[in-house]
Amino acid sequence: MSRIRFIMIGGFLGAGKTTTLARLASHYQAQGRRVGLVTNDQAQNLVDTNSLRAQGLTVEEVPGACFCCRFDELVDKVRKLEENERPDVILAEPVGSCTDLVATVIQPMKDLYGTRFEVAPYAVLFKPSHGRKILSGDDDAGFSPKAAYIFRKQLEEADAIVLNRIDELAPAGLEELSKLVSRQYSQVPLLRVSAKSGVGFDALSQLLDQNGAFGRRILEIDYDTYAEGEAELGWLNSTVFVQAGRPFALDDFLLEMIADLRAPMVRLGGEVAHLKVIGLSDATYAVANLVSTASEVELSLPSRATAGEVDLIVNARVAVDPNELQQAVVNAIGSACASRAARAEFRQTQSLRPGRPVPTHRYAAPVG
Repeated sequence: MSRIRFIMIGGFLGAGKTTTLARLASHYQAQGRRVGLVTNDQAQNLVDTNSLRAQGLTVEEVPGACFCCRFDELVDKVRKLEENERPDVILAEPVGSCTDLVATVIQPMKDLYGTRFEVAPYAVLFKPSHGRKILSGDDDAGFSPKAAYIFRKQLEEADAIVLNRIDELAPAGLEELSKLVSRQYSQVPLLRVSAKSGVGFDALSQLLDQNGAFGRRILEIDYDTYAEGEAELGWLNSTVFVQAGRPFALDDFLLEMIADLRAPMVRLGGEVAHLKVIGLSDATYAVANLVSTASEVELSLPSRATAGEVDLIVNARVAVDPNELQQAVVNAIGSACASRAARAEFRQTQSLRPGRPVPTHRYAAPVG
C-alpha cells in the first residue's frame, strides 16, 4: 500500500497559508490525486476551515492548541480523512503563532508513522509586512522582541523559506527583501511566490515533491520566551448571525466591518497579526482580511453578491487585551449592521491569550 504524502506549510499569522493550501489542493487535484486538509487553531470556529470547505475541499480541524500539543488529535483527524476520503495527499496548516514544529510534529510523524506517511519538505511562508521590519531590527516592528522571536524561529527551522505575496511588492522592494532574508538565512533556500496569482508556484510544488534529508532542523529554543511571545496576542473567534430587512452587498459589509475594527486597534496601540472574516449565505460566501495595522483591508475571496441573511465567522489575532478586542468586534459589527438596518445575533465567542505550549512529543535530535 502506498504511503500518503503529508505536507505541512508553516508561517506567521497572515502569511497566506490558507491561500497557499487551496492552490496546492487544486494543483494536486488537477493531477488526479485525492486531497484532504487539516487546519489548526487555538480556539473553535476557524474562518480558514469554512473558507476551504466553501471551495469544495474536504477539511478536518484541530482546535484548542497547536498541532504540537494536539499531535494525537492531528493523527486522529488524518485517520478520519483516510477512512472517508482515501487521500493521496494531506495538507496541514499549523497555527501561525507556533514554532518548533520540526521537533514536535515532523520528526514524530516520520518516526512513529513512517510506514503510513511520506513527509514532504517543510516550507515556511515569509510575511513581508512584518518580516521586513523584524529582520531589519526596526524599533517600530509592530510586535515585541518576544513575538518577533517566534517569527525568526519559524524561518530558522524551515527546509525552504517561501517569500509570499510578491504580487504586493515593487520589483526593487522584492529584491531588497530577498537579499535581507538570504543574508540572515543563507543556508535555507529562498523561493518567491504569489499564492494569490500563482506566480512562482511551480518551484514550490517541485520542492514539495522532493524526498531526502528534510525536516531535520531541530531548534534550540527558549520555551519561556516562546510562551510569552504567544501570550502577547489577544485571540478571538466569534460566530454571528446577521439578518436585514432587505439584501445588502456582502463584500461591502465585510470590508466595512474590518475597517471599523482596525481603527480601535490603532487607538489602543495593538498591532494586528491577522483579522479575517467570512460571510456565508445559502448561495454565496466572501472572505475579507487585514494582515497588519498598516496594510489595506483585502477582499481575498469576493462574492459580488447580495444577501439578506449571513452567518459570520470572525477570527482576530491582535496584540491587545482579549476583552478589549472582543468589545471592538462587537462595536464594528454593530456599526456595519446599523447602516443597513440589520440586526446581529452573537452565537458563540471565545476570547483568550494562548497558553504555554506543552508538546506531546519533542525530539532532541532528528531520527527520520
